[in-house]
Amino acid sequence: MKLRLLLVLLVTLCHVAASHSAPNDLKKNTSALSQGVNVPILLYHRFGPTVADGMTITTPVFESHLRYLRENGYTVIPLRQLVDWYLKKGPPPPARSVVIVEDDAHKSVYSDMLPLAKKYNVPVTVFIYPSAISNAKYALTWDQLRELKKTGLFDFQSHTYWHPNFKKDRKKMKGAEFEKSVTMQLGKSKARIEKELGVKVDMLAWPFGIYDDYLLKKAAEAGYIATFTIERRHATPAENVMKLPRYLLINADQGKAFAQILAGTAPKRNIVY
Repeated sequence: MKLRLLLVLLVTLCHVAASHSAPNDLKKNTSALSQGVNVPILLYHRFGPTVADGMTITTPVFESHLRYLRENGYTVIPLRQLVDWYLKKGPPPPARSVVIVEDDAHKSVYSDMLPLAKKYNVPVTVFIYPSAISNAKYALTWDQLRELKKTGLFDFQSHTYWHPNFKKDRKKMKGAEFEKSVTMQLGKSKARIEKELGVKVDMLAWPFGIYDDYLLKKAAEAGYIATFTIERRHATPAENVMKLPRYLLINADQGKAFAQILAGTAPKRNIVY
């Protein structure tokens, strides 16, 4: 009889322990899943047959990047998918995820990037400063951007209205003038892109990677839910969604150097503005 009572007591204790440990185990599993988020955001600017400047990546090198990603089991996900995870609106990205973005809407996005994006079926987010569109010789036109949109592979977000250097502006402008300028740069860009392309603009890439607490506050007030720097590391669970890092790529980032970027072992590269 005593043995039977002892067995009943042991079974009861096991059930109690299991009921208390289940939520903890769930938390551990969720935490482990979250820690797996380690996504490089690859930033491109211009493409072409030769290296015309420090921001140009030759088209064959860009294709070698896409081929490497495909052959080595990487998944290129939309930037929105990564941001949704940070905002708790979606699940963690799959392992070995990568994001591809482009700043400035250079004309080579249409001539060089578009055919390869189609060939490899990869999503791209283009950060636009509207003052250049259909105006500057180096930039895309609104009609070309609409063609990109029709592919379903391209999203369009803000890079301010005319790509200012906020550090220099702050030095030469008085407080009220600077605030007015920042408000215009953030708001006018958002409104123009939304009007021309019919997309939701709520992400911002900081020109020259320049930002501070004041600018972050102004961006949030303008309706941006995520902003992006050029700090050279992977996006991890520790990041603030309002200052997500990106790898600014140059033509030398090929072969072993590109593999190191994806692995998170690339040497540091300082860019000062």
